[in-house]
Amino acid sequence: MNSVDWFKNAVIYHILIDRFAGFKSIKDWNKPIFLGGNIKGITEKLQYLNELGVNTIWISPFYKTNTYHGYHITDFFQVEPNFGTIGDLKELIELIHKHDMRIISDFVPNHCSKEHLYFKEAQNSKNSEFRDWFYFTKWPDEYLCFLSVKELPKFNLYHKNVKNYIINAAKHWLSLGLDGYRLDHVIGPSQDFWQEFNSEIKKLFPNVILIGEAWMKGIKFNELNTINIKYKLLKWLSGTASDNLLKDYEMVLDGVLDFRLQELIKDYIAKENLSKNEFYGKIENHYKNFNKNYFLPTFLDNHDINRFLFECKNNKEKLKKAAEIQFALPQPTIIYYGTEIGMTQNKSIWNISSYGDLQARQPMNWDNPDYDLLNFYKKLIKEKKEGVN
Repeated sequence: MNSVDWFKNAVIYHILIDRFAGFKSIKDWNKPIFLGGNIKGITEKLQYLNELGVNTIWISPFYKTNTYHGYHITDFFQVEPNFGTIGDLKELIELIHKHDMRIISDFVPNHCSKEHLYFKEAQNSKNSEFRDWFYFTKWPDEYLCFLSVKELPKFNLYHKNVKNYIINAAKHWLSLGLDGYRLDHVIGPSQDFWQEFNSEIKKLFPNVILIGEAWMKGIKFNELNTINIKYKLLKWLSGTASDNLLKDYEMVLDGVLDFRLQELIKDYIAKENLSKNEFYGKIENHYKNFNKNYFLPTFLDNHDINRFLFECKNNKEKLKKAAEIQFALPQPTIIYYGTEIGMTQNKSIWNISSYGDLQARQPMNWDNPDYDLLNFYKKLIKEKKEGVN
């Protein structure tokens, strides 16, 4: 039996820690600040997640950070105090396992915050051992970063010490009992890095799942030098989530998030740009491109794109239809927090010049859930787990 076979039947609940539970006030949700959502908050909501029926939790980065969403990491080996303590994390992992559930987390190997101690040292001293850890094009203030985001200097993962640092950080948290990672921006590091990362991790933790985020939405031509993929210009020209891009990771990871499928469901249900026959024809061709042991977890929405209900102009029947299609597919299924209770947004994230993504990251609506939709999701999840679909 493949050691990651457990993931085949995963119904995954995707949580942004700061926006899920434990916050004191939600009045400033549209500002890029910590609202106070924390790890303990997730622990306190385990009964809700259990009753929903999901069997895997995916949490956003919990490492020390200077941003509410956690992707700007200042220390890969510490838990962010705004999110709680290492004790809180251990307790969450333990309780999730007691409930016969699994837990995966985001991991960000490509870059760090410019407030990371090693980067600050690299900028402060020409002779710093950390200078080669990054790609300075003109020291100290010009360097390669995550796309054009100056707050996120890009790691030089060809450097042995950097590679070891990142792989050791990944091992450190897996040793606490995490069941795997959603790997952020996998198109940044090289295939060689992923090969080594996968092999090093699986030697020690054969049952953990490694799922990549391979996506090119919003990337500009002048940012292509920050990514490491074959035929990148061609892939860039062919769209945000071509099958060719998703296929690149077949030999080095267990799978990738299925951005292509998300686009197809949106075109069919929300936009009504495809007929039923066209849609199912495209899905069939899509799956034909991949090895059957390669996971392509499905999702309707996430923290970087508009909520699906918003894309459907808040038509809940359309959301239900999309969810039925999603759950019927033979892949792990992801629900973004709040989708199951009818969360939507006010404006498209693409129409707001800065921090538009906050629209899709509103605090979990504990006070006013749509119970009809919630019960619909509970039924879908139960049927999926019982193999009805």
